[in-house]
Amino acid sequence: MNDYEEKRDLLAIDDFSKELPDLIDWAIKIKNGDDFVDEFKPLEGMSIGSIYEKPSTRTRVSFEVGVNKLGGQPLTLLSNDIQLGKSESIADTAAVLSRFLDGMTYRCFKHSDVGDLAKHSTIPVINALSDLHHPCQAAADLMTITENKEKLNGHISWIGDGNNVLHDLLLASVSLGHDFSYATPLGYEPDKMIIERAKKIADQTGAKIIETNDPEEAVTGAGVIYTDIFVSMGEEHLKDKKNAFDGFQINEDLVSKADPDYLFMHCLPAHRGEEVTDSVIDSKNSVVFDQAENRMWAQMSLLTYMCNENAWHTFKELF
Repeated sequence: MNDYEEKRDLLAIDDFSKELPDLIDWAIKIKNGDDFVDEFKPLEGMSIGSIYEKPSTRTRVSFEVGVNKLGGQPLTLLSNDIQLGKSESIADTAAVLSRFLDGMTYRCFKHSDVGDLAKHSTIPVINALSDLHHPCQAAADLMTITENKEKLNGHISWIGDGNNVLHDLLLASVSLGHDFSYATPLGYEPDKMIIERAKKIADQTGAKIIETNDPEEAVTGAGVIYTDIFVSMGEEHLKDKKNAFDGFQINEDLVSKADPDYLFMHCLPAHRGEEVTDSVIDSKNSVVFDQAENRMWAQMSLLTYMCNENAWHTFKELF
């Protein structure tokens, strides 16, 4: 087991806003590395547990494969497999798992739950998704944008719900100095406190933030157009929510307002024909499957940095 002189947790992407450029650069280098990467096993002898309250495709597979590539042992813990929040408190679960594991990820409903897990753990904790934040998705998104920076001409534009993906995409974007606009329907704006955090970061980096309820205004001149499903997992009971998003679909008419070489992004899964048309998500501008792959590489960078920082710096210096 590792002794952490200063345990770091990732609950929201701005927990690592200063380190984010280097974390992304590291992820790109290991993704495109030579044979040395196959011999680089910074998590050898370590076990990383991943707790899931919600079903997952990209998160589960990317963490399991990524940990394995780094030489570690991934353990997937589904909600029915453990007593978390049922017959055992989050605090006690955190204390117990800290004795076995070297790091934990937690995909949960309530953001306060992952905060409690981190508070009572003696090992690093990564928020793999909560109702308020999705930092691993944001790291992969900005990695994808960075990979395409040579043809990026224009701001990053979000069209859709003011949800957890928007929160961390905004925080990550302004951390890297990207101008950002978002359009949400009235009543579905992002969390005000998170917007204030983003504005403080933007003041330091020089990034501009534009808030609107008009999709056309948000995408005009955009270099990136990003959307997500209109009704998130756990909100299926909100029967009328989808109606609020009339006019927010990403289609050929809307994207014609953006830069011709715009990138289309979506965290997936996509509800084709609802928030985006087939013609857009399957176009040459779409990088949605690059985003999906980059979840693994970005998380590998985060895991190495948080669980074996010395190895992370050694790799960075070699490249």
